[in-house]
Amino acid sequence: MKLLRALALLLVVAGLSGCGYNAIQRQDEAVKAAWSEVLNQYQRRADLVPNLVNTVKGYAQHEEKVLTEVTNARAKVGSTQLSTDDLNNPEKLKQFQAAQGELSSALSRLMVVSENYPQLKADGLFQNLQAQLEGTENRITVARNRYVQSVQEYNSMIRTFPNNLTAKMFGYQVKPNFSVDNEKAISTAPTVDFGNTPAPASTAH
Repeated sequence: MKLLRALALLLVVAGLSGCGYNAIQRQDEAVKAAWSEVLNQYQRRADLVPNLVNTVKGYAQHEEKVLTEVTNARAKVGSTQLSTDDLNNPEKLKQFQAAQGELSSALSRLMVVSENYPQLKADGLFQNLQAQLEGTENRITVARNRYVQSVQEYNSMIRTFPNNLTAKMFGYQVKPNFSVDNEKAISTAPTVDFGNTPAPASTAH
């Protein structure tokens, strides 16, 4: 009897492996690991914000509106977390992306403001924070690209036969992915109107 049970279990394991169950598990874990790196880099950026705001405030106190925007955007990022358990929820991913985009926009405005204060730009602490921020933005881009690729590979796997049958049996679903923030804008062809181009001024010889 025990031998029959062992053989049955062996057949089940072999069947699941043949249907891609183990491969789906590995790819699902790869997606989670890629997402953890995305969160790690976003957290690194959020940790820079308080020091950056305080440094700018020391030279540009009357830029209260921009400083408040950065602080509020940072607080919103802190309250909009997305765990690996929420990765199947497109609405939560959209909210997370919107909050991070708001902080990116606020930080961009803060960097523009700093251009008006030569003493701030020359401050060693500010230069260090600015360099860290630029490095972190690059790391975020890399982490996001890896996550996008992992989700693409996972979704392709669970949608192809016979893995799609295994995925359906165990409740694996297609995961939403990052989208381009200005998708509508960049999908619209720019208007080119040569008719309104002013004629070059004639030069005297």
